[in-house]
This record gives sequence, C-alpha cells and structure tokens, in this order.
Amino acid sequence: MSTPERPDRSPTDPAPIPPSRLNVLTKVLDWLKAGYPQGIPQSDYVALLAVLHRRLTDYEVHLVVEELIRERVAASGIDRADIEAAIARVAKEQPGEDDIARVASRLAAGGWPLATPTSD
Repeated sequence: MSTPERPDRSPTDPAPIPPSRLNVLTKVLDWLKAGYPQGIPQSDYVALLAVLHRRLTDYEVHLVVEELIRERVAASGIDRADIEAAIARVAKEQPGEDDIARVASRLAAGGWPLATPTSD
C-alpha cells in the first residue's frame, strides 16, 4: 500500500528522512568509501555497525547497510540473501575495543568527523 505523499511508501514505513539527514547519510557513505576503497572486509562488519550506531539512528544505519548491500550485489553478483544473512549474524556480536579502534581509524582516515556529522 502507498501513501498519497509518496506512492512507493507503505503507511507503516518510517517517516521520510529530512534532506539535511539525507546529506549526512551521503557523507557517511562517502566516508566509508574513502576509508575502505577496496570494500569493507567481513571482519570489520561488527565494529563498523558499532561505530555507525554512535552517530546514526537505527533507521539511518539500516539505510546505510541497504546501500552497501545494493552496491556489493551490483559489483560482485553476490546473492543479496547471503549478504543479509552475514549481516544478521554479525549484528548480534559485540565488537572488541581493538576492532572498534581499527574501524574508527579507517573511517577517520576517510574523513569521518570526531563530532556528530552535520548537513554542512
């Protein structure tokens, strides 16, 4: 079912993301690509989700993950279900402090701000 404002959105979907937050999500994806130019290794998934959750809402993290899945499927032909299953497995794990530090360092190298990202 769709809504009059957005025919492709179900009434149970979260509210549309304001343009300022979409800009933040675009920046996050750019930082991820800069920090991981060869792609994100599976060994960093758990820590990456932990780092993203420090700055983004659950829904925003979901949107970032959806975009990363879309890009990975398009680039490699890996089955989307396999990627979703891997993410579901690692999402339940707790990252170690050294894993978080490694991921945060990679993201910082890509321009990830130490403060909360803004729409500027």
